[in-house]
Amino acid sequence: MGKKVVVIGASNKPERYSYKAIEALLKNGHEVIPVNPALKEVQGIKVVNKIADIKEKVDTVSLYVGPDRLAQMADEIVGLKPKRIIANPGAESDVMREAAEKNKIEYVEACTLVLLATGQF
Repeated sequence: MGKKVVVIGASNKPERYSYKAIEALLKNGHEVIPVNPALKEVQGIKVVNKIADIKEKVDTVSLYVGPDRLAQMADEIVGLKPKRIIANPGAESDVMREAAEKNKIEYVEACTLVLLATGQF
């Protein structure tokens, strides 16, 4: 059974890594909750515009936004109580890492696409 994965910084542009990650997560049987304040849907999935609107239990949060924006979202992200947060390349954030560690959430600086491709997701 797949995991429930929140993708923060979801994009509807096929060249973007967040788009590719959503595609790969779906192919690997995971349920995806894309988050982007400016979009309605990505790959046929309804987009959540605010992290606070997510009420479901979440396994993993995959980050595709820069560290400056993450600093403002850190409390909401840890509030989801995921088991793990993946900071994809470019989304590494000391503030996010510290918030995760303080809340006993695994924080990994890695690429979701590589983790999926190598069976480490």
